[in-house]
Amino acid sequence: MKHKNPPRFISYLTRNTLALILAGGRGLRLKHLTRWRAKPAVPFAGKFRIIDFTLSNCVNSGIRRIGVLTQYKSHSLNLHIQRGWGHFRGELREFVELLPAQQRIDESWYSGTADSVYQNLDIIRTHSPDHVLILAGDHVYKMDYGTMLARHVDNNADMTVGCIEVPIDQASAFGVMGVDVNMRINQFDEKPAVPKPMPGNTGFALCSMGIYIFNTDFLYEQLIRDADDSRSSHDFGKDIIPRIIDKYRIYAYPFTDSDSRVQAYWRDVGTVDTFWQANLELIDVTPELNLYDDEWPIWTYQQQLPPAKFIFDEETRRGVAIDSMISGGCIISGATVKRSMLFSHVNVDNYSTVTSSVVLPDVMIGKHCRIKRAVIDKGCDIEDYTVIGEDREADAKKYYVTPNGVVLVTPEMLGQSLHHVR
Repeated sequence: MKHKNPPRFISYLTRNTLALILAGGRGLRLKHLTRWRAKPAVPFAGKFRIIDFTLSNCVNSGIRRIGVLTQYKSHSLNLHIQRGWGHFRGELREFVELLPAQQRIDESWYSGTADSVYQNLDIIRTHSPDHVLILAGDHVYKMDYGTMLARHVDNNADMTVGCIEVPIDQASAFGVMGVDVNMRINQFDEKPAVPKPMPGNTGFALCSMGIYIFNTDFLYEQLIRDADDSRSSHDFGKDIIPRIIDKYRIYAYPFTDSDSRVQAYWRDVGTVDTFWQANLELIDVTPELNLYDDEWPIWTYQQQLPPAKFIFDEETRRGVAIDSMISGGCIISGATVKRSMLFSHVNVDNYSTVTSSVVLPDVMIGKHCRIKRAVIDKGCDIEDYTVIGEDREADAKKYYVTPNGVVLVTPEMLGQSLHHVR
């Protein structure tokens, strides 16, 4: 990746940076997909979890001191990180460390993004970083944080905010900022009802990605001041950034492609519709998110499974997959899969068809089934002759149907249960 700063300078910056990934969000808009798991632990792209993209960005950027702040239903997330990200060398000061909400300072749990970092100040101090990089653990993108760090230092900034251009009709879901010609932030509104458009581009607003770089001492000062303010909601976007932009050097860093300077790929897969769409975008001939990029690999934990298998080649019973991604351990037995994403260990039995669907791990689809425009959650056992996605009214009686007509099916909706609480 191109940058104007020498690689050794970038390496020095990343080596002395501590990354904190905020991974405690409930992800309520993903409905039943986050009933038993935190949003960063939701499977994505056939074999990954959402948080793998942020973790991989850190490693590929040369940042190997990472804390993951967890809170909501984090068991599967904890297991995933322990299994897939426990290979770091402690003697080289490398680590991925889980930082659960544990009432370190008082009797409250994490009450906001800033509060989650504040409650771990003593741990941050033990690592003595020059900079602290604060990241969200629930977005899908590939980004070199080293170039952002270099820009932060070049600007002599106290804080830098990663930003993207968002269509104005969608910008009210983000923190919207105004900047001068040097990208210094002079206005910041968290989720405004009427977003302010970018100068010269009234169709878009400049929005925060939830990525922040702080000079460490400056971060300490602001978190302590915020914690002492009883009126604060202890959130970076709502409280800290609006308060500091007039007094300190706070800059925006546009997330653009290093060659074309156009908006780079970034997705907040925060609803069932966007989750379904982002997965199926990866099936395109040339998707915006390239998972086959050897220079920027996405790392994860995965079971050791056999290759996908397609069996039977008869006129009425042929195992085929067309314009699809099929993960290891899958068996397509005399069935047809079209424009779909199948995660690990999915079985599709004879005479069934799966079309424009996302099927999470460990799903069994019986014979003579027709499944269209659906998200099938992990562990579902679909009975023979089941039809999903052809009758919206009938689907809505049994499953969750999104505003765009995507059908979400979970084991509980089928009368099955992977989680026994009684």
